[in-house]
Amino acid sequence: MNARFIVSLLVALLAAGGCSSLPTDPSPSRVLGWQLPMGQGRVASYAEFGSGGVPAAIGVVWSSSGLEGLPAGSDRHHCVGRRQDGEVVAETRCLHAHEFVIPLPDAAALRDDMPFKWVLLNWNPEGHIPPGIYDVPHFDVHFEMGPIADTFAIEAGPCGPELVRCDQFRIGRKPLPPNYAPPDYVDVEAVVPAMGNHLIDVTGPEFRKEPFTRSFIYGVYDGRVIFYEAMVTRAYVLSKPDSCLPIKAPRAVAVSGYYPTRYCVRHSAATGEYSVSMEGFARREASAAEPVPARG
Repeated sequence: MNARFIVSLLVALLAAGGCSSLPTDPSPSRVLGWQLPMGQGRVASYAEFGSGGVPAAIGVVWSSSGLEGLPAGSDRHHCVGRRQDGEVVAETRCLHAHEFVIPLPDAAALRDDMPFKWVLLNWNPEGHIPPGIYDVPHFDVHFEMGPIADTFAIEAGPCGPELVRCDQFRIGRKPLPPNYAPPDYVDVEAVVPAMGNHLIDVTGPEFRKEPFTRSFIYGVYDGRVIFYEAMVTRAYVLSKPDSCLPIKAPRAVAVSGYYPTRYCVRHSAATGEYSVSMEGFARREASAAEPVPARG
């Protein structure tokens, strides 16, 4: 990701932030963050707090028309074959996705005890690999923990199934310390430009010949957890669910703070809004990393 594109993203955020076209949620604890145009409506980040200011939820919320008229194809942000001046040349290969950078509300992001700072929302109109599982239209909602610049420094290239720079492909596959690794999650070499590596829960229903509707992913890079991700199909969101599933947590965390215990997909009959969130936050204290076993 070049610096010019990062600047353009931030300019777009400043232009779109502060708009109030989303309905006011009836929950008095909800704080809206940045808002952006999406589809025929808007999408925004939000945070909710319980008694004493304890984090209760962070998420993204679409207005009632935000899931209609979504773009097709690729925004051509991450391509193999991009020239030095940034122009995409013929015969290039681009991620078939549209990305939206949405900072979380300051009330959450500026807290020292909140590891999650911003959202990278990806709309995948054709899905992505592996074929037959995730190749349906869906959203990747990344709750990011590190600086935006670090994430966008992971560049497109020729290596791995997701076409990332070769040295960064190796860095992305550096294993987690055992106590930081969530149970049942494995490395499938899914190191993606401007994201990082994606650890997949291979016990999920989509790997038992059930249709993919939603899944939870851990993002890692250089031996660290860098994002939590809820992956949800557009069709499932439009089915107007009000459903949560538990998050399989690692035995320990590297950074003290509040961590979610479940992720949820909801529809509000009162406002017509749709949301994807992480909820049930609990305080965890940091633990020292266990030694990483040598690879055979």
